[in-house]
Amino acid sequence: MRSFKKPLIILVVLAIVLGGFWVWFSHGNPSNLPLGATEGTQVELRAPETETIPSMGIAKPVGWAANEAPTAATGLTVNRFAAGLNHPRTMLVLPNGDVLVAETDHPATKGEGGGITGMIERYFWKKAGAGQPSPNKIVLLRDADGDGVAETRSVLREKDMDSPSGMAWIDGKLYIANHNAVLAFDFVPGAATLEGAPAKVVNLPAAGNHWMRNLLASPDGTKLYVAVGSASNIAEKGIEIENRRAAIYELDVATGRMRQYGGGLRNPNGLDWNPVTGELWTVVNERDMLGPDLVPDYMTNVPVGAQYGWPWYYWKDRLDDRVEHPMPDFLGEYVRKPEFALGAHTAPLGMRFVAEGNRLGTQFNSGAFVARHGSWNRKPLSGYDVVFVTFDEWGNPKGKPAPVLTGFLADGKKARGRPVWLGFDKTGALLVTDDVGGVVWRVIAPNAQPLAKPKMIASTRMPASRAIDSASEAQIRRQIEEALSK
Repeated sequence: MRSFKKPLIILVVLAIVLGGFWVWFSHGNPSNLPLGATEGTQVELRAPETETIPSMGIAKPVGWAANEAPTAATGLTVNRFAAGLNHPRTMLVLPNGDVLVAETDHPATKGEGGGITGMIERYFWKKAGAGQPSPNKIVLLRDADGDGVAETRSVLREKDMDSPSGMAWIDGKLYIANHNAVLAFDFVPGAATLEGAPAKVVNLPAAGNHWMRNLLASPDGTKLYVAVGSASNIAEKGIEIENRRAAIYELDVATGRMRQYGGGLRNPNGLDWNPVTGELWTVVNERDMLGPDLVPDYMTNVPVGAQYGWPWYYWKDRLDDRVEHPMPDFLGEYVRKPEFALGAHTAPLGMRFVAEGNRLGTQFNSGAFVARHGSWNRKPLSGYDVVFVTFDEWGNPKGKPAPVLTGFLADGKKARGRPVWLGFDKTGALLVTDDVGGVVWRVIAPNAQPLAKPKMIASTRMPASRAIDSASEAQIRRQIEEALSK
């Protein structure tokens, strides 16, 4: 009898643990705070609720029926630009109007995702519609007649692709960022395939929890900006593996030299230039497991040398006491506050400022569109939409995000789709990739006139100082000297 007692106790304990886990997974730590309280320029930051097991709130992927589509804001219409794609994520519209789409997913990396933790991660990736082997293709979509539907589709490139994401075209070169390197191909827009061997421009830190690597060209075409996310939530896997991560890098196209442009950004994704100020902006996925209302994801400008605090700080001065690694000296003195909150756990990925030629209507003529991919660890779910953030005449965000495209959720629990990336087609419509639905959606205000070129703020540089002392300092110094001489 005794021989059965120990196994029986183990089974009972295991059943209790599994039952507790299931109760937590089913109910979790729900939010009683409206999502809007964690959106905008002024947000409510509640006390952290540290979690050992994250609250799970995953929308089951169900896809779109043939007659279904997202719901567009008043004055806008939406149609399928392309359908039947295999996990489409990032997108690039070429100068001739051709649209490149990366069919991609998390890379298969040796040694990653093992053990119980890895098994749980793979389970939840699958539940969210991800975690399958990456298709590793760049697909070309062409709408030659301009009717808003791509009638031509071809595989531009499959060879050399390894979880590709960021793309940029500069003067006859197509740059593609795999999870572990930036490649450059000779390419002229209009071609249906991408031939020849690529040149490796720079190696990047591989894989990690945040594997996408976005690219953005500078307006003059001399630089590439590369967004690299962290390998973990709060450096719990070791600070060493976060080297060259959680940052945006500036890459000199001619020399290949690269420098960190902005840091402390847990998972920067969409990049774009503010057309009014000329500044670089990004959207960032903040940390998890501090409760359903922390930390708000955000969009912000990134001046050169900017620091946003990850993993030690969030929202400028909130210290994350879970981080065990020593903090760099004086870090707290120069951490910046993000400009605009996009809601807790909404997972913003794609971001585009309005541009000349857009046809989205007067309500969307000054600001930025953001694709919020949607939460996996919040109840109720957040994100799963495309929103618009209005900017004032000085290039600063204001108000709250306004809905542009909704209806990706069914019954609040099932995902017909999840918006990822944004672009503008040659007719001025907004394009939205949907990785779960396998669709590129096209949004337009049919009767809208093309938007004029946004006006940049006129400014002049301050005159160079030829002396160490400024005029005011020199005046004070003279006054002190005169006082001492009396």
